[in-house]
Amino acid sequence: MTINEQQDEYIASFEFIEDRFERYEYIIDIGKKLPPMDEKFKTPGNVIKGCQSTVWLHAEYVNGLIYFFADSNTQIVKGVVAMFVNIYSGHTPGDILNSEMYFVEKVGLQNFLTSNRSNGIVAMLKQIKLYAFAYQAKSLQP
Repeated sequence: MTINEQQDEYIASFEFIEDRFERYEYIIDIGKKLPPMDEKFKTPGNVIKGCQSTVWLHAEYVNGLIYFFADSNTQIVKGVVAMFVNIYSGHTPGDILNSEMYFVEKVGLQNFLTSNRSNGIVAMLKQIKLYAFAYQAKSLQP
């Protein structure tokens, strides 16, 4: 599934959920389905700066594709980072760098999260793009 197809799938899912608390529950359920992150990756170096909660994000580059692993100490944020992992894992650095994150605005995610958590969304996306930039640069080296 492409990055845009995954985003469109989330947009379609949120269209049927109007109640704020049901949206929270849906996001929490997404987080519960996130595969457990190996404890060895829960290091200070993998903590995303700018998030109110603790969010760990680790990436691995395998056969030209980036795979993300994440966790958080709060359920709602774990659900949010799980959506990012689901959208971006298994794609090339170029695909990630050239993508536009539009589902956050389309579903109004920033409207029902606190401002600090909304800032965390920006920090998560920035870190994902930084990983993609680094792996792309590394793959271009002779």
